[in-house]
Amino acid sequence: MNNKLIKLFLVNLITTVASYAQQPNIVWIVSEDNSKHYMKLFDEHGIATPNIENLAKDGIVFDRAFSNAAVCSAARSTLITSSYGPKLATHYHRAEGKVTLTNIQEMFPAYLRKAGYYTANNAKEDYNIYKSNDVWDDSSKKATWKNRKEGQPFFFVFNIETTHESRIHFSKETMKNTKTSMDPSTVFVQPNHPQTDLFRYTNTYYRDKIKAMDKEVGQVLDQLKKDGQLDNTIIFYYGDHGGVLPDSKGYLTETGLHIPLVVYVPKKYQDVTVFKPGSRTNSFVSFVDFGATVVNLAGVKVPKTMDGKPFLGKNISVKKLKKRNETFGYADRFDEKYDMVRSLRKGNLKYVRNFEPFNVDGLMNEYRYKQLAYQEWFDLYKQGKLNKIQSQFFEPKAPEALYDVSKDPFETTNLANNPAYKTQLLSLRKDLNSWMLEQPDLSFYPEFYLLDNAIQNPIEFGQKHKKDIKKYISIANLSLLDFDKAAPKIIKCLKSDDQWERYWGLITATSFGEKAKSLTINVRTVMNTDTVIINKVRAAEFLSIVGHQNTTKQICEALYESKRDTEALLILNSIVLMQDFYQKQHFDVNIDKMDKKVRENNTVLRRLEYLNSK
Repeated sequence: MNNKLIKLFLVNLITTVASYAQQPNIVWIVSEDNSKHYMKLFDEHGIATPNIENLAKDGIVFDRAFSNAAVCSAARSTLITSSYGPKLATHYHRAEGKVTLTNIQEMFPAYLRKAGYYTANNAKEDYNIYKSNDVWDDSSKKATWKNRKEGQPFFFVFNIETTHESRIHFSKETMKNTKTSMDPSTVFVQPNHPQTDLFRYTNTYYRDKIKAMDKEVGQVLDQLKKDGQLDNTIIFYYGDHGGVLPDSKGYLTETGLHIPLVVYVPKKYQDVTVFKPGSRTNSFVSFVDFGATVVNLAGVKVPKTMDGKPFLGKNISVKKLKKRNETFGYADRFDEKYDMVRSLRKGNLKYVRNFEPFNVDGLMNEYRYKQLAYQEWFDLYKQGKLNKIQSQFFEPKAPEALYDVSKDPFETTNLANNPAYKTQLLSLRKDLNSWMLEQPDLSFYPEFYLLDNAIQNPIEFGQKHKKDIKKYISIANLSLLDFDKAAPKIIKCLKSDDQWERYWGLITATSFGEKAKSLTINVRTVMNTDTVIINKVRAAEFLSIVGHQNTTKQICEALYESKRDTEALLILNSIVLMQDFYQKQHFDVNIDKMDKKVRENNTVLRRLEYLNSK
């Protein structure tokens, strides 16, 4: 090797090492399924978490941090892309068909690898997206930062399952024989829950899981210190969404979305934050921002395909952070349970839009109801032993709701019809509609239609159908008018040549409940003449809920006709809703008449097993 080549090699080596030295290591420590409500650091009713609290002493506590979705795969798909789920159709839990990202968009760790980072994930992924080979150097239960090149910066994710929902699927025998560290009689039970021994025990049992999780956080921090990396590493601790007591995970409540977040920035990297060590902030940050923030910290230009905005970095000012005061939430399918809901929290006011308000939150979801507390809550409702607030979970909702979460943190009092809040209501409604159109929100098409037509390129599909989506949003929003004003427009929709105009016309009609009885003849015509299977079902749903008619035969026939498993799943959602909460008519589903492929779908099977058990 001649002197020139040696010199060039040394220059490149020095440049690489210098570049590595400037790039911080970044670690995410992620606990599953816990909102901020169980931790003393964030909530007066929480317990001590000494390791996370010690991290906060030299870090930043984000008091307004949120997941955009309230369940694992939808939340993690937002995290890994730094893009909103409804824009990509990545927000259905779990994916019945994974989304393909276009060539111009990647999962954010891929950008870090291109910048020289070693990326490792231990170990949960749960993405509703096809993952390329460029994302992780290692994603496994053995993944660690220790396998990188000498001096190479790393991005490492460590997932803690100790607080996962499954951990409170305990039995009555466990409750009888397993003592908790706290006296259950002293624990806080939120006001919309039954104040029973079971709910008290579940609360204390889960807080013990939070304590155990904190010890695991401490183990990761100790290993970083032992390896001499603590002073070179920016550390995020956060929960991957809310949970796990009833009406949290899977719901756009504060207990479903409001997460704990602490970020530790070592002294050598203090120039990447305007916050001093040991400080707290009320600036809003959401999961959609996390990937963009990590990329920004690594010195990589934030791609235009990301919806998120960085909240840390040398280019982030106090002025920018003070403007951050809102977060969007989205929910559609959680396992076998469908319900389209969107939310916008701005400051202390939270706006919730229920697009199918006739759906009840307590609708059977097999995994949720493995928890004894869910089972008891539903039993008490059926026995008439709940108060008005506790009963809300099992009753139809208003099309829109408004809460002041500073005064009403568990969202028990809807202020939407309070004249004092009319200006704020209209403003938040407008902002949410603008956001849905900007995406655009693909859920104005049913999931089965998106699987057939959109998931190979959801961005292209959304842009191509943006005008149609705007039209469907307008139809859905007819439910916010007085019925007399909405009725002529609904009738027009029911006669439209556009199948999805008819679809949303039917949903909107049902949203009015008893007020819409005058539409019965129009809707019956749709049920008898429409060639679209799901529209027949939506019409039959109206006739059952509003018209108090027995439409079990028509809905079952539609189920047998369906050749798409997610379409059948949506039909089964209606069947369980009708059977458990409205006419309470038994649906005698003949599984042998169903399409073979459809009835073999695992999620469909869960619905069928539940119906058979009834």
